[in-house]
Amino acid sequence: MVTIRLHNSRTRRKEVFTPLDPSNVRMYVCGPTVYDRAHLGNARPVVVFDVLFRLLRHVYGESHVTYVRNFTDVDDKINARAAETGRPIAAITAETTQWYLDDMAELGALEPTHMPRATAYVAQMIAMIERLIAKGHAYEVAGHVLFKVRSYPEYGRLSGRSVDDMIAGARVEVAPYKDDPMDFVLWKPSDASLPGWDSPWGRGRPGWHIECSAMARDLLGPSFDIHGGGNDLMFPHHENEIAQSCCADPDAGFARYWLHNEMLLVEGKKMSKSLGNFFTVRDLLDQGWPGEVIRFVMLSTHYRKPMDWTVEKARAAENTLRKWRNATQGVEPSEAHTMVIEALADDLNTSMALTALHVLAREAEETGAGWSLFLASAQLLGLLEPQNGEWMVRSEVDLSPQTTRLTELRADAMQTKDFSAVDALKSALVAAGVEVRMSKAGVELVPGPDFDPAKLEGLQ
Repeated sequence: MVTIRLHNSRTRRKEVFTPLDPSNVRMYVCGPTVYDRAHLGNARPVVVFDVLFRLLRHVYGESHVTYVRNFTDVDDKINARAAETGRPIAAITAETTQWYLDDMAELGALEPTHMPRATAYVAQMIAMIERLIAKGHAYEVAGHVLFKVRSYPEYGRLSGRSVDDMIAGARVEVAPYKDDPMDFVLWKPSDASLPGWDSPWGRGRPGWHIECSAMARDLLGPSFDIHGGGNDLMFPHHENEIAQSCCADPDAGFARYWLHNEMLLVEGKKMSKSLGNFFTVRDLLDQGWPGEVIRFVMLSTHYRKPMDWTVEKARAAENTLRKWRNATQGVEPSEAHTMVIEALADDLNTSMALTALHVLAREAEETGAGWSLFLASAQLLGLLEPQNGEWMVRSEVDLSPQTTRLTELRADAMQTKDFSAVDALKSALVAAGVEVRMSKAGVELVPGPDFDPAKLEGLQ
């Protein structure tokens, strides 16, 4: 059997992965808070842990891996969005949840085994909070229930900081009812304007951290194999999950392996609305970038390193994928190559796996054989799958006449300063679902997801 090695954030070293039960390998990954579109950074853990899911299924068998990724559908951000828009909370969460599923499917992500919504597990959260109170790890005050951080001596082990060191400048809510500044909310009261559930402490709603602990315990048990997420969740979210879960079930171990992906940059800078480089996944899809291209760019960087999204990388990925898809038309996949499997088994080294794919493709081109092996290897990475190849149909359309005409009109307009003809043709192209990219380098036309070739007739 393939030996998988993963970097465990909790021990800060790469370890051989040994599941508690090889017949039921269990993984939990923190999912989105559903109040808006998923941005590009939200997509990175989806792609990272989708690759891990595929690898585990390859090694242990598809029916022997359970993958849980939750939806947080009760949260103050959602409440604020409802107040801002006047829309019902249920309508907002239903819509944004489907947006998320649609966008992640475009990236080639498999659906997890379970996708629990927090609102369906409030009873389990209340039961866990009651156990924590009974064991002396939580206390009720002013309609709130708070976890006593200092009751868990191991607190801070994941993030590598002591409780006292974390208080200064930490992301903690200062409140007069807390016994200690580090104590965090398990349950809080709700007035009539907010969603709420009946509980032993009055009508209220759960705190953020208790959600994942309760859902993971219910679906995977008090001890399971892998817990993943972005490194921005390490503290306080994952630290708090460990504390409350281990205190509620002191004879269990909660998650044994912790994996965290690094954050995302755009053109070398941190993604920010103020910098104008903030993109949702849907923004990029609507601009004409295929989901498979976005996935390829993300796979080109190891998950524990910052990933930089650039247009240059995206165009190179698109060219590579187009070449590979053309070469594998009519090919049936066989078995993934050991080079790719071993790269993924070495702490999900996707960049090395892509390098291996380039080697396999080059060998197949030279010998005329090996494309079945190559295709199976690519599909282990979630690439070149049939259902994600629709963009190739759009890319085969010849837009060179329109490109030439727009280039000529643009050159004339630069001399006459009259851009009306340029704007008219550009508007007609956009109406036909074509993305118009104009820069100093020239004009590039790319069929978008809503491309309608019939609307190009007469555009010369």
